[in-house]
Amino acid sequence: MTAIVARGVGARLGVAEVLHGIDLSIATGRWTSIVGPNGAGKSTLLKVLAGLLPHRGEVLLFGDALGRLPGRVRAQRLSWLGQGGAGEGSADDLMVYDVAMLGRLPHQRWLAAPSEADRAAVERALRSTQAWDWRDRPLGQLSGGERQRVLLARALAVEADLLLMDEPLANLDPPHQSDWMCTVRALVAAGTTVVSVLHELSMALAADELVVMANGRVLHHGACDDTATHAVLENVFDRRIRVHQVADQWIALPR
Repeated sequence: MTAIVARGVGARLGVAEVLHGIDLSIATGRWTSIVGPNGAGKSTLLKVLAGLLPHRGEVLLFGDALGRLPGRVRAQRLSWLGQGGAGEGSADDLMVYDVAMLGRLPHQRWLAAPSEADRAAVERALRSTQAWDWRDRPLGQLSGGERQRVLLARALAVEADLLLMDEPLANLDPPHQSDWMCTVRALVAAGTTVVSVLHELSMALAADELVVMANGRVLHHGACDDTATHAVLENVFDRRIRVHQVADQWIALPR
């Protein structure tokens, strides 16, 4: 089964054409990472897949046209974590617990109080990102890395079938990057589909599949342990990196 499909997708930012005829199919229950040089169109593609940018072509979410799904249904099935918490400044006065509870809005009736299921989902999400102990602190009092973990908890609290994340490792130190990867692996093991845009190539290579982009096009989509994928990845970065296997893990190192 496919979680999300793009057919002939193009997009502009202002007058600039950023995506050119993207065709992409992402399988359910897999972790797919999107990588490429700066300006490749990675974040733009992810926003199109999330329904956040106007585009040409067609995007299907679990077989349904994304643009024709009611907003509530789409918000229940697709969860979004934006780049660096952009646009979150207005939430600085909210308590961490309330920020995470925002992820449950698609499941709540209008003006209804949170249910036991909502509260349980929020607690699970905050504990999984090691943010439970800050639940009574304002978001604005947290460091960048702490804030990122709370925003990840909000995305997890949705408990959507598909989780899209744009540079989710921003501001996270190495131990919490490792925790993030364990969280993603647990989600995938439970059947969730995860798509992440990552600059950290070695972390991206820990995914199931890699989408390599350049100049607004998909150059390759393949398994992370496939030598053909490694060759395209090295080439797109002008062979300034090389993919090595270290202790059963593929990593990208400077050449």
